Amino acid sequence: MDNRVVRVLGIDPGLRFTGWGVIDAAGNRLTHVADGVIATDGTESVPLRLKALHDALAALMVQYRPDEAAVEETYVNRNGSATLKLGYARGVALLAPALLGVTVAEYAAKTVKMAVVGTGGADKTQVSMMVRRLLPAATLKRADAADALAVAICHAHHRSSRLAWARPAA
Repeated sequence: MDNRVVRVLGIDPGLRFTGWGVIDAAGNRLTHVADGVIATDGTESVPLRLKALHDALAALMVQYRPDEAAVEETYVNRNGSATLKLGYARGVALLAPALLGVTVAEYAAKTVKMAVVGTGGADKTQVSMMVRRLLPAATLKRADAADALAVAICHAHHRSSRLAWARPAA
């Protein structure tokens, strides 16, 4: 079993609020490092908001030095404009770690919920409750931070499963 500590940055992208969470994973042991939300100014233009999001994510990358990052995939809703803006924010969330050479994984919301709660149909309250149970030190000032930590937890679980399957039989 690989018990090397791997630092994971989870990101729940959004143009108004982007949640982020950092955990250390060693095998199945998860440790909370930090979490929070990046808020952009809704009165600014979209390009300036995207720049602010990028700058904040870049600063987090420098501060916490993650080994890997994970980003929640976007869902398409009826409001095309909102979906497009979410896509912009998601693009920045994928780009910021990649620019620093950090591997980025992507997970669908149902996959994240299944990994953390055990059901793909879990609501935000259930996700937040399980994140608090798994990472009691988490601050979780907004649901976006809980969602980001859930993405990081999902990545840690999937990562350790991939490593287990990749090992040759003894």
